[in-house]
Amino acid sequence: METIKEAIVVEGRYDKNTLSQVVDAVILETGGFGIFKDEELLHLLRRLAKERGLIVLTDSDGAGFVIRNYLKGAVDPSLVKHAYIPDRSGKEKRKRAPGKEGKLGVEGMPPQVLLDALRRAEATFLNEMEERPARRAVTKADLFAAGLSGRPEAAENRRALLKRLDLPEHMSPNAMLEVLNALYGYEKLVKMGILKERAE
Repeated sequence: METIKEAIVVEGRYDKNTLSQVVDAVILETGGFGIFKDEELLHLLRRLAKERGLIVLTDSDGAGFVIRNYLKGAVDPSLVKHAYIPDRSGKEKRKRAPGKEGKLGVEGMPPQVLLDALRRAEATFLNEMEERPARRAVTKADLFAAGLSGRPEAAENRRALLKRLDLPEHMSPNAMLEVLNALYGYEKLVKMGILKERAE
């Protein structure tokens, strides 16, 4: 599996599921047109763009381009790369009928097509040994030890932490874990007093 430095934004959860089987990267969903009203998500995308760069990978239909064009105006263009999938007719396996324009979306693309699209967009493919800084990842066990999961007060603690870090309050524990690793990392969160130092 290829590791990509930039965060990647896709339209929905099926796109995210497909892409996460191809690349190791921070992958966020716009929730379709939900991005137009979600200021918290937009703020997070801008932050991730500054920290590690952002790649927009939407479907090749009209709706995908509406979302892409919105993001072009909402996030600093110098921090954004655009990956385009080819126009392919068909329907995704889970759907009964093709989409309005009869085109396959991100979720219907073969892995190699997605990798090629990311390469054309000049995504930063990290060589694990040479370029990726060796740092300890935040784990679910770290979140549990810090009272952020698996305990009665965990949801309240997560909300307080998300507010403190200026992150979207409705983020799931798994999404929060991914973003904490992308923006901070274990050592930084220990220094900030958010996590307790633990042996791996």
